[in-house]
Amino acid sequence: MLLVMILTLALGAATADFFRLHRLRRRGAAAARLRLPAAWAVLTDLLPLAVAVSGVLVRDNTPAYMWFAMWALWLWLATVLPRLVFYLFELVRLPRTGRVLGVCVALLMIWGATTGRTRLHINRVEVVSCRIPAGFDGYRIAQLSDIHLGSVVRPARELQRIVDSVNRLRPDLVVFSGDLVNIRYTELDSTAMRILAGFRAPVVSVTGNHDVGVYVKDTTALPAAENLRRVIRRQQAMGWRVLQDTTLYLRSHGDSISLSGISFDPELRKKRHDKELPPVSKAAYRGVPDTLYNITVVHLPQLWPQIAEAGYGDLTLAGHVHAMQLKVRLLGRAWSPARLLYKRWSGRYDEAGSTLYINDGTGCVAYPMRLGAWPEITLFTLRHDPSCE
Repeated sequence: MLLVMILTLALGAATADFFRLHRLRRRGAAAARLRLPAAWAVLTDLLPLAVAVSGVLVRDNTPAYMWFAMWALWLWLATVLPRLVFYLFELVRLPRTGRVLGVCVALLMIWGATTGRTRLHINRVEVVSCRIPAGFDGYRIAQLSDIHLGSVVRPARELQRIVDSVNRLRPDLVVFSGDLVNIRYTELDSTAMRILAGFRAPVVSVTGNHDVGVYVKDTTALPAAENLRRVIRRQQAMGWRVLQDTTLYLRSHGDSISLSGISFDPELRKKRHDKELPPVSKAAYRGVPDTLYNITVVHLPQLWPQIAEAGYGDLTLAGHVHAMQLKVRLLGRAWSPARLLYKRWSGRYDEAGSTLYINDGTGCVAYPMRLGAWPEITLFTLRHDPSCE
């Protein structure tokens, strides 16, 4: 769907450029005056094609290629969108307004690729339930998601900021809901491992679609299963506990709750953006008493209905969507292109006594920019509801 959106915008931009140049020519503009805007339009309109062609030609999705692809797409967006804004206002004979707004859009794109991409936002969420035992009243869980290490511009600086921010919240537990790397395990290098081992609270994690190696093209050199194995081993070396379709039990003040982790199934690669998914594997819940309050960590939020149907997931923590790194807030409501793909795409959802929370993540995919969908750390506080006693 993202590819379709990019191709649609590319076609629309190229069509708009053609008609504007044609209109200027009909008005009698000199050929010399048209050369520069024509060359600029052609050059920028070809950027998505350059990314697509190079993607076919390269042997593997190396870090260098992924950086080129992401920043080329950002450069295309940062030049095409302001131009389209200008064209629109030029059509209604407000060219000066169009120029001003076009410059504002360009500046906004630059801001999104710098401050907007890196400034962390802490979202505090309180979950109240009769099923939360009294011993867990006030228990604090910090959720992170979708770091996508291969797309981080300054790993040491940005990762340290994440770790320090989480530690200042003093959670009892840190949960990571998948997509630690972008393409391959080598992105989780010694520097990243050293910094991400610095959480003061215990860390549990699950795998996401980018962790399992399905985007490695040269599978002869690095099979997907081997990539996944090494991603997991490196997380374990950092002191993280990777939940691979399993459950652990948390204890506090003599009470217990269950924490289940569902691994990303590579078979879902082509369905990862579907609104509906096949039934979830119940392996993670084998032998888990349904009388205990259950927290389920899963990468894909589309699996929430199946988790609830299985009788678990009082609180389900997911990631994956990023709100497509673009969220517009207006009159107390939010909109994102993610709404076109996902039924539930960001933040908190409550249904039939269970809660889903979709963390917007901290990293980037496709283009290195965030606008509105800021990098997120979520701090959950569990509350026992005494009115149910």
